[in-house]
Amino acid sequence: MAARIWPAPDYTRLTFESRQELRFAMFSVKDPARLVLDIEGVDLGSALTELQSKLTATDPYVEKLRVARNRPGVIRVVLDLKGEVRSQIFSLKPVGEYGHRLVLDLYPLVVPDPLAALLEAPASVPRAQTPPPASVPDAVAGAAPDAAAKPAPGAIAKPAPLAKSKMTRLAVIVIDPGHGGEDPGALGRRGTQEKHVTLTIARRLKALIDGEPELRAVLTRDSDFYVPLQGRVDKARKLKADLFVSIHADAFIKPRARGSSVFALSERRATSEAARWLAKKENEADLIGGVSLDVKDRYLAQTLLDLSQTATIDYSLRLGNAVLTQLGLVNTLHKRRVEQASFAVLKAPDVPSILVETAFISNPEEEARLRDDGYQIELARAVLNGIKAYLLKHSPRPQATLAANEASPLR
Repeated sequence: MAARIWPAPDYTRLTFESRQELRFAMFSVKDPARLVLDIEGVDLGSALTELQSKLTATDPYVEKLRVARNRPGVIRVVLDLKGEVRSQIFSLKPVGEYGHRLVLDLYPLVVPDPLAALLEAPASVPRAQTPPPASVPDAVAGAAPDAAAKPAPGAIAKPAPLAKSKMTRLAVIVIDPGHGGEDPGALGRRGTQEKHVTLTIARRLKALIDGEPELRAVLTRDSDFYVPLQGRVDKARKLKADLFVSIHADAFIKPRARGSSVFALSERRATSEAARWLAKKENEADLIGGVSLDVKDRYLAQTLLDLSQTATIDYSLRLGNAVLTQLGLVNTLHKRRVEQASFAVLKAPDVPSILVETAFISNPEEEARLRDDGYQIELARAVLNGIKAYLLKHSPRPQATLAANEASPLR
């Protein structure tokens, strides 16, 4: 039915979609490095022949890709590699709008250390008054929302600068653009995909954060590829992040639903049925994005009742309240308090974490605003101002994690 390739610095993914489960065999060849995939019981149709043209020169792992009939009933896909890789191949059952999928992931032999990359980055970043335009996909570009939908200029008051005497070091904020790659997220009536909106807003937020001398931002993904929910949590922990902010665009079956929301993790149960439903929907992203069933969530079995997790949730709520207050200056609030539910992406036990639903992409008016450059920047500024307001009260400790001393909360 379809064949897709998703190149990214973290890994390259190839996906083959069919109405029936695909049988396959795979082996590697050295000198030069190649990976050979034989797919049984399929014809050499346009979906496979066009895959070759989808490979880009910037793919970090694949040099060339060839598809041909190997023998009756068997199609061979040959990948000429740019070096040695670690491969993983697995099948996914139909879910959402997808049929059966065969997924091949190519990883580097040595996984890049995000903390090392952060330390190698410039020590200071020039202050940015306005973030540079982010790369907006065709599905988002070209929108012309009503002028009345744009926020009034200067609606957000800029908070006081962070007190350098309290900031003992740079604060690291991990920004998580929701969904990506095989998982488009919610879909607006005009065809806007949530994954594109979240990435664009996240890039704008990163530019603003990096413009603050006391702050540094890292994205969980910087292009259109899927990151498993656990991988997003792992990246924040490896970076010893001070804060984690996941960016989303809400959707509901009724188009009238509107407004911004902020969520934190719940120790036991959701604060509302809507929050429980949303957490269930977001936690199913791994089914859509495509994660091998062999990969276990190491945080699911971990109790949330230890002192470290309890303190983290408390500070997540404080961060959430600060951000929600600022969001209320640029958009209607769907709920005027921070809600809680068991979001898998918020389960880092030592990093205060929130999930921001910027607006309802299922609401035609809010979808138009989410496609507007000016509104995206206002949203990003609101989140930044909330982060700064939080850090003014809770400066990062010299120890990068809450777990360093479970008996003592953050300052």
